[in-house]
Amino acid sequence: MITKDKKALCIMSGGMDSTLSAYMMKKIGYEIVSVHFNYAQRTEGKELSCFNAICDELGVLNRYVIELDFFAQIGASALTDKNIAVPTGGLENGVPVTYVPFRNGIFLSIAAAIAEKEGAEAISIGVVEEDSSGYPDCRESYIKSMEQSINLGTKDETKVKIFMPLVHLKKSQIVQSALELKVPLHLTWSCYKDEDKACGVCDSCRLRLNGFKLAGVKDPIEYQ
Repeated sequence: MITKDKKALCIMSGGMDSTLSAYMMKKIGYEIVSVHFNYAQRTEGKELSCFNAICDELGVLNRYVIELDFFAQIGASALTDKNIAVPTGGLENGVPVTYVPFRNGIFLSIAAAIAEKEGAEAISIGVVEEDSSGYPDCRESYIKSMEQSINLGTKDETKVKIFMPLVHLKKSQIVQSALELKVPLHLTWSCYKDEDKACGVCDSCRLRLNGFKLAGVKDPIEYQ
C-alpha cells in the first residue's frame, strides 16, 4: 500500500528500532513528521544528537523535541535515577530496573496530540515485544488499546492508526531489515549507560550486539 500526501508522526529515540520504523513508514509513502523525547535519561544528549542526524539523513524537516524532565522526579528507573545502577550482568526474567514507568503510554499520549494538530493519520513506534527487555509497555495488545483510547479521546475527524512494524521481529531480523532499507545504523545509539562509546554490557547493548552477531554483520558503532 503506497500512500500519497499523508503524514506519519514517528516517535524516534535515536535508536535502531524507532529509526527502522520511520524508514519503513517513508518507504510506504508517508511524509514523516518526527518527535523525540528528552526525559532526563542518562544518554539524553547522545540520543538527541543521533535523532537530529538521522532526521537529516531521512530528510525530515518537521521535528518536535519535547522536554519531559518530570521523569527524573518520578524516578524508579535506572535510566532516570542516577542512584539506581544500570544492570550489566545480562538479561534476567521479569521487568528490569531500566523500565521507565508508563513511558510509552506518556509518549503515545503526547504523540497523539501532535498527530491531531498536524493532521497525521499514523503514528509509528518501534516497540519490540518478543526480543526486548521484558517491558510491559512494548506489548502489541497494549499499543492496540492505546490506539483505541486515542481515537476515543480526540476529535471525530481524527482517526489515527498506530504502526508498530517491528513488534514481532527478532533483533537479528531488525538488523537485516535495516540493512535492506539502507538505514544509517552508524548514527543510531542503543546504550543505556554511556554517551561516548557504548558500554557493550547493559541489556540494550547486549540485545543489539547479539542481533548483529546473528545477522552476520559487524555493528558500526564504537564499543568500550
